[in-house]
Amino acid sequence: MASQSQLKTLIELAQRETDDAAKRLGAALQAVAEAEQKHQMLIGYRDEYVKRFEAAQAAGITPMAYRNFQAFMGKLDNAITGQQEVIRHAEQRSAQEKQAWQTSERKRMSYATLNERAAAAALKLEAKRDQKQMDEHAARQAYYKR
Repeated sequence: MASQSQLKTLIELAQRETDDAAKRLGAALQAVAEAEQKHQMLIGYRDEYVKRFEAAQAAGITPMAYRNFQAFMGKLDNAITGQQEVIRHAEQRSAQEKQAWQTSERKRMSYATLNERAAAAALKLEAKRDQKQMDEHAARQAYYKR
């Protein structure tokens, strides 16, 4: 019985650990999605800015406006590159959290399997005891009938 109680405690702890790992994995996946969304927004903004510049260039722009465009595009390209790095780090963290969740889930499943085996063994033992009692009862009945 103490063993069953200890196993139950281990299962509860493993379940809590798995739940926590799942929450962390969810947060990591959300971070990846948000980083990718921001990256797409930056690319969209860059494309839009290039189109506006091309339209302005067709109408004629000053050398100062051209330099401002080049400087801004450089900053925007740096932001896009930086966001790609953010995505890469978020994906690495997500992979680590996935691994941690899988490890926790395997541990939880192992304890659950042990619990099932212990329950099956207890059931088998109970059935054996019942059978022994039935056999003893049948033997007594047979003895008294003689």
